[in-house]
Amino acid sequence: MKVVLFCGGLGTRLGKYSETVPKPMIEIGIRPLIWHLMRYYAHYGHKDFILCLGYKGSVIKKFFLEYNECISNDFVYRKGGRDIRLFKHDIEDWTISFVETGMNANIGQRLLAVRDLLEGEDAFMANYSDGLSDLDLNAYLENFRQKDKVASFLCVKPAQSFHSVSFDTDDHIKEISPIRDSGVWFNGGFFAFKREIFDYIREGEELVEQPFFRLVKNRQVIGYKNQGFWSCIDTMKDKKAIDDMFKNGNTPWMVWKDTLARQEADIIYPSGGRRRDDR
Repeated sequence: MKVVLFCGGLGTRLGKYSETVPKPMIEIGIRPLIWHLMRYYAHYGHKDFILCLGYKGSVIKKFFLEYNECISNDFVYRKGGRDIRLFKHDIEDWTISFVETGMNANIGQRLLAVRDLLEGEDAFMANYSDGLSDLDLNAYLENFRQKDKVASFLCVKPAQSFHSVSFDTDDHIKEISPIRDSGVWFNGGFFAFKREIFDYIREGEELVEQPFFRLVKNRQVIGYKNQGFWSCIDTMKDKKAIDDMFKNGNTPWMVWKDTLARQEADIIYPSGGRRRDDR
């Protein structure tokens, strides 16, 4: 299945970080977020990607145009670098379409902009490109096929640090409890669609607003409850949390290779966890 990645947002909640790179290019170790996400899909055999570009799309293009597989793989170096032999590859068999979908376009418009590239596809996946998960993608897609609906998305619990509250009639707080213990679920940004999704989207509409209301009305959208790891990188606090996990080798989203995070952590965080550029 093809995978549509929405990469055009401004990422304003990341502060000054977003002034130089788009959100999908936030670094996790030695590779950007979008690489981790694409590597996740590729692990399950889905290696045909459509990148919906917008804000600083040239940064994403440049990253792949200058991509060096040696950074992520073991290799033999001979003849002063004229003969480099990789033991294995990570993106050699990927197909990536780079599509400028507008600086200020919303998600629905970006999806419509790549509709022609999905011609002939009965179904495809899509992702907000701002989160990571250890979701069993095979199980997720099998559930999508069995339920036979137009749309499916990953549902996740909100962060443990938030609390839900209830009031009495005089606005006194009646109860405070961790929101993860409530029945609240959030959209985790991992989608699967049948091609019929385009029958529900009109020009100018956001994806998960009017189109999804129509899907709900027709009972054509299902949720898949995530019971494992999921994290969105939306703020600098989120990024620090992921950086700390990576530093400690706690990388559940890296389903493709358990040891890779530890290997990269040795490169990025040598000598007691300090980066080489911390000087």
